[in-house]
Amino acid sequence: MVRSMTGFGRAEVIENNKRYTVELKSVNHRYLDLSVKTPRALSSLDGNVRAEIKKYLSRGKVDVYISFENLSESEAEIKYNHDLASKYAAFVKEISEEFGLENDLRATRLASFPDVFEVIEESEDEDELWAGLKKAVDGACEKMIEARSIEGENLVNDLIPKLDNLLSIVDFIRERSPRIVDEYREKIYTRVKEILGDNTPDEGRLLTEVTVFADKVCVDEEIVRLRSHIETMKKELSGNADVGRKLDFIAQEMNREANTTLSKTTDLEISNKGIELKTEIEKIREQIQNIE
Repeated sequence: MVRSMTGFGRAEVIENNKRYTVELKSVNHRYLDLSVKTPRALSSLDGNVRAEIKKYLSRGKVDVYISFENLSESEAEIKYNHDLASKYAAFVKEISEEFGLENDLRATRLASFPDVFEVIEESEDEDELWAGLKKAVDGACEKMIEARSIEGENLVNDLIPKLDNLLSIVDFIRERSPRIVDEYREKIYTRVKEILGDNTPDEGRLLTEVTVFADKVCVDEEIVRLRSHIETMKKELSGNADVGRKLDFIAQEMNREANTTLSKTTDLEISNKGIELKTEIEKIREQIQNIE
């Protein structure tokens, strides 16, 4: 199923008295660009998170927000560094005596000096942390895929009628093109007779002129390729995901054929249809930029 690159996914997992929350937000991007914000307690798992998300997504700029909360009673310990506190107090006293200043050091002030107190937290089992975080990442990615798929279906429903309209324009040009040559033949024969009067025109030269003109305005190849590109795009839209790059390339080729068709024609009706063709192709290209 075709998927959009725009989506949102969120999952929360509680396991072993720990809460893991993962949120994903994505927008269009040529490649997969991951921005992961991981809390300090899970920073060592950043690589795991990126690798896991790549299993689900292939394109898009994805912002990943991860939060972590330990729900169990804290088993952290506080260590009092007596020797360091003694040195701080001794140096403060020395400064007081040397400069004749009042020694107003209080216990609370001394306790705030660096490393007087040290919090020692129990180390977490990394495998256990990843087991819980992985479930949250997978859950958020699945929600993201669901959202992208819904949006992708909407894009397909918008693109198919546009492609059908392109086919109708191409068919008009295909049917109109031969008539241009016939009209040109009649026009040149009439003009020559007006100039020559009763004299007989050179049929060979007239035929050569008409043939050269027909070759210049012939768009048969362009029409065949345009129809092929349109049908191919419709087929890709009914297939699997990860077709965005291919669709973008096809749209570029369609635009090139439309430009060639427009440059060859001398007919006002075909020119108008050619402009309409290019306008519709541009609309399709804009929508395709949203597809993964």
